[in-house]
Amino acid sequence: MIKGKESRPHIGIFGRRNQGKSSLINALASQEIAIVSDQPGTTTDPVKKTIEIHGIGPVVMIDTAGTDDVGDLGSKRVSKTLEAIKQCDLALLVITANTFSSGEEKLLERFNEESIPFVVVHNMSDLEPVTPETITKIRSLTSNCPLVEISALKAEGINLLVDTIRKSIPETAYKSTSLVGDLVRYGDTVLLITPIDIEAPEGRLILPQVQAIRDILDNDAIAVVCKERETDLYIRKMSPAPALVITDSQIFLKADAMIPPEIPLTSFSILLARQKGDFDHYLKGTTQIAKLEDGDRVLLLESCTHHVSCDDIGRVKIPRWLTAYTGKRLEYEIVSGLNKLPRPITDYALVIQCGGCVLTRRQIIGRLKPAVDAGIPVTNYGMAIAWIQGIYNRAVAPFLVHGQTSAQYL
Repeated sequence: MIKGKESRPHIGIFGRRNQGKSSLINALASQEIAIVSDQPGTTTDPVKKTIEIHGIGPVVMIDTAGTDDVGDLGSKRVSKTLEAIKQCDLALLVITANTFSSGEEKLLERFNEESIPFVVVHNMSDLEPVTPETITKIRSLTSNCPLVEISALKAEGINLLVDTIRKSIPETAYKSTSLVGDLVRYGDTVLLITPIDIEAPEGRLILPQVQAIRDILDNDAIAVVCKERETDLYIRKMSPAPALVITDSQIFLKADAMIPPEIPLTSFSILLARQKGDFDHYLKGTTQIAKLEDGDRVLLLESCTHHVSCDDIGRVKIPRWLTAYTGKRLEYEIVSGLNKLPRPITDYALVIQCGGCVLTRRQIIGRLKPAVDAGIPVTNYGMAIAWIQGIYNRAVAPFLVHGQTSAQYL
């Protein structure tokens, strides 16, 4: 699977100021890629650095501001640091001089709340080794958390830490599940319907389409790509029929009309929803579209930031289609990237997440967790569009047939 920077595993480094967090990144990378200074608060906003870890591959290290920062500006930095936790597949809590008190305890609580595995790293152990008292204190809070002693400046203990990172980070963070591997067999043909419209980037395909093509080839199947105008012509000529058709969600109705009912049909967005999103909750949440009422507020979550076109899928088309389908006076709010929500999650009646092609599964799950915990229905762009256009059952059927989830949601 092709991975951009944002879809690589994310490892966050947390702790107080001047604990050697930036020095640790340099030690892991074996080069100076993070600014190191004795001046407290050198790192302000979370800074992302890409390094290679043997056995995992490229990872994004998030160097964060100290959680003990002070003042109005310091409070904002701490807030940014805590927000970064939701992006992480693994957290490293860096301490020195056996300093482990309420601040560190609160960080461990946050890691546990977000279900993020973590490692406690005692830095500068060449100057002051970790004591039995510190170990006992940590073990009283978490019995199975790894504790590693290092000296980042002297590069001591780094190999042990790297080995611990490999053992602690979930494999799902760097070993992506296949998009279509359980849906096709050797030699099958998969037809991809890819409109070239105002939102298509000049001279190239969008990332979900590229990812699908690569995954089809990785599974020894045949990828055939065409625009919607040529789809009907190709279907009439093709023998045998494709094992699967994947379409852009925006032309679901056209694809449904063109593709014979016996041929499985889904969308790029729904494939990504199954691979990266909270698919079971998407299935439950999508059905709640039919229960929206006047005055309900709908939150649309875009994973990337991009130039907004006059017919943008998230900002224009989905609100237009959803309003027409429900016949209700709905309010819409759109949040891009991993920006903070403008209001409490409980103010929303429905959350619609995009495919998330540029994010990790951990980031999407973390993004949706407040809504799921609060009982707010969540769905996905492609699944919502399929429901609105009356072809939801067909769009999710390929995954139910292959035992990916329960049919109770249909």
